[in-house]
Amino acid sequence: MSLDRFYPIFDDVSWLERMLPLGVKLVQLRLKDRADTEIRAQLARGRDLCAAHGARLVVNDHWRAAIDLGCDWLHLGQEDLDTADLPAIRRAGLRLGISTHDRAELERALALDPDYVALGPVWPTILKKMKWERQGVERLTEWKRLVGDIPLVAIGGLSVARAPEAFAAGADIVSAVTDITLNADPEGRVRDWIGAVR
Repeated sequence: MSLDRFYPIFDDVSWLERMLPLGVKLVQLRLKDRADTEIRAQLARGRDLCAAHGARLVVNDHWRAAIDLGCDWLHLGQEDLDTADLPAIRRAGLRLGISTHDRAELERALALDPDYVALGPVWPTILKKMKWERQGVERLTEWKRLVGDIPLVAIGGLSVARAPEAFAAGADIVSAVTDITLNADPEGRVRDWIGAVR
């Protein structure tokens, strides 16, 4: 199973309506601070849009909804791992990506046999306040040595210009959020990403 090397993350399904037609093949919906009914409606729409465009949808955090809606992929942060029902997630056949920031978190993730491991923030990020400073590309190289054949996702402060450095350091996949959503021309930026990564 090979995943696309470009992995944007969006906070509303309306972004998928705009970006999937451009050729995005791997995308995460990270829905925060929404009512459960709206979360499920957005995920169902995202699932259907991705199916129509031959793309993979990764659901951030909302594992119950992902199971109920028949989604294929789930992403969990370390805090999410504390409360998620991992046996139920595995029984449902969900593929699992896990965030990591230090060696202890990586060991915890690897013990769960993840389908990808994410490391961040590789560069400083404005997306969310974190207790971790910039990890640096050197950490990507270290992580790739430790994860072996498991796909490694670089996240945090990524840009089109920085993507080659992340790949050279060992990342298999590069993830972007604000580089797209805060861009004056998000569609143009996604086209740039797809051109750079493929």
